[in-house]
Amino acid sequence: MKALQIERSVPRFAAARVVSGLKPGGGGSKVGPLRLADLDPPEPPNPSWQVVKPRLAGICGSDLATVDGRSSRWFEPMVSFPFVPGHEVVGDAADGRRVVVEPVLHCRIREIDPPCRSCSAGLTNHCERLVSGHLHPGLQTGYCKDTGGGWSLALVAHELQLHEVPEGWSDEAAVMVEPTACAVHGALSGPAGQDLVAAVIGAGTLGLATIAAVHLLRPDIVSLIVVAKHPEQRSLARELGSTQVVEPGELRRAVRRATGSWILDSGQLTGGADIVFDCVGSDDSIADALAVAAPGATVVLLGMPGHVGLDLTGLWQREVRLVGAYAYGPEPAADGRHSFALSMDVIERAGLERLVSAVYPLDRYSDAIEHAATAGRRGAVKVAFDMRNEKRR
Repeated sequence: MKALQIERSVPRFAAARVVSGLKPGGGGSKVGPLRLADLDPPEPPNPSWQVVKPRLAGICGSDLATVDGRSSRWFEPMVSFPFVPGHEVVGDAADGRRVVVEPVLHCRIREIDPPCRSCSAGLTNHCERLVSGHLHPGLQTGYCKDTGGGWSLALVAHELQLHEVPEGWSDEAAVMVEPTACAVHGALSGPAGQDLVAAVIGAGTLGLATIAAVHLLRPDIVSLIVVAKHPEQRSLARELGSTQVVEPGELRRAVRRATGSWILDSGQLTGGADIVFDCVGSDDSIADALAVAAPGATVVLLGMPGHVGLDLTGLWQREVRLVGAYAYGPEPAADGRHSFALSMDVIERAGLERLVSAVYPLDRYSDAIEHAATAGRRGAVKVAFDMRNEKRR
C-alpha cells in the first residue's frame, strides 16, 4: 500500500531542521526524513483490532515539528521507528462503520493487566505504560511502528479507539474531531468561576477550536480576548465567539482595558486575565501569557512547546499556575462526558468543518507540508491528506 513513512535518520532530521529554518515546512522536501513508500498493510494483532482505511488525515503542529526536525527529544523513548504519521483520522473500519480514531495507545489498548494507576482512574492521557505491552513504544497512533498512521491507505486500531461518525456528517467535519477534542480538554482545564476574563493566544486550528469550545462550554467566561496574526484568522475568531480580537502586540493593552489593571514600565500588568490559553507554545507566547495572567491565574498550555527559555519570576511571585493540556478523556467539568463526545457537539454547533481549507493526495506530500506550515499567512487553517480517490490493494 502507499504510505508516508518516517525512518530514524539523524542526518535527515538535521537537514530538515536547517531547511525548515529557511523555509517553513521545508522538512517535507527530499532532504527530510519523510518518504512516500510502498508498504505491506499492518496486520491486526488480535480480534480486538480492526483495519481502518483512512479517508482524510490532518496535518497538525506536532506532525510539522517532527517532519521539520524540531520536535522535542522528550518523545524519543515513546516513539518506534519506522512509523507512519497521522493521528487526526476519519476512515472506514473493517466492520463497515465510518469512524474517527482516538489515537492514545494506553494500557487497555496495549492489553496490560492490571493497568497503570492513571488508566485505572480513566485518565488514559496520563498512561504510564506507553512503552509496554504487545506493541512497540508509541504514545499515539501515528508514532508507533505497529499501528501505522493516517498518512496511508490503511492502519490498525483497537476497538476502544473507534468512535462512529454521526450520520450525515462530512468527512471534513469528522477529521476535526481529534483536534477539537484537544481544544475541549484545554478549555475545560482552567478553573471555573464567575464573570471571568480569558485570553487565547494563537488562532490556528487549535486556537480557533479553543475559542469555539470556550464560547459553547464555558458560560462563566464573559470576556474572551484573542490574539490572531492574520486577517482570515481574525475573521474566524470573531465568528466563533471571541469578545475582542487583537494583533500580537496589542494583547497587554487589551487585557489591561478589560480588567482595569495598571501597566508597569516593563509591560507587566498589575492585574490581568483569570485564564490564559496558550495555543502556540513558543518562548514568546508563554512569556506573553505569563505577562497578562492575573495573580493567582491559570495559564493553560495547549500548544506543544519544545525547549524554551523563560523568566519564571512572575509565575513564582504572582502564584500563577502553568498547566499542560494534553489529549482528552472523561471531563469532570462536563459531568464526565468524554472530550470526543463534547468535540462532536462543538463541531456541529460551531460549523468547524469550515476550518478544513485544503486537501492533498499522498504523492503531493511536499506541497501539503509546506501549505500546512504556512497556513495562516495563506488564509488557510487545517490542511489534510485525502485518500478517498487513492487506489487500494
